[in-house]
Amino acid sequence: MFDRLPDLLLRHRRIVGAVAIAIAVLTWTIDLAGLVYECPFCRSQRTVIGLLGLLLMLPNPAHWLVRYLSAVFAVFGLTAASTQHFRGWANIMSGEFKWGEQWFVNPWMLSGFAIGIITGLLLLIWTWKREQSVG
Repeated sequence: MFDRLPDLLLRHRRIVGAVAIAIAVLTWTIDLAGLVYECPFCRSQRTVIGLLGLLLMLPNPAHWLVRYLSAVFAVFGLTAASTQHFRGWANIMSGEFKWGEQWFVNPWMLSGFAIGIITGLLLLIWTWKREQSVG
């Protein structure tokens, strides 16, 4: 079942890219509205998710420049997300971890999601081939 997931996502890559851009826009809106803490790690991650979504929507994601830019953006975003996520693990191991009142915006959890999203978008860009169905 899950072995066909990449093909399904690539067939609908413009929708996947639009969802990634929507995630970035929504989270930036929440940030700029002052509803969450101004976190440089989070800002980096949401920007990278939006940029990778934009690159996935380009006519030819297999172009060398698109792949190069996606790799550079992903390395930056994954570095920020991994650093933030590791800080959460350090708090867990020291016994100082707290979910907080708004557990759904916990940086440890959100950075874990960002690692998965950024990695997934990068893999989709790097596996897309020109011969595949355009959609």
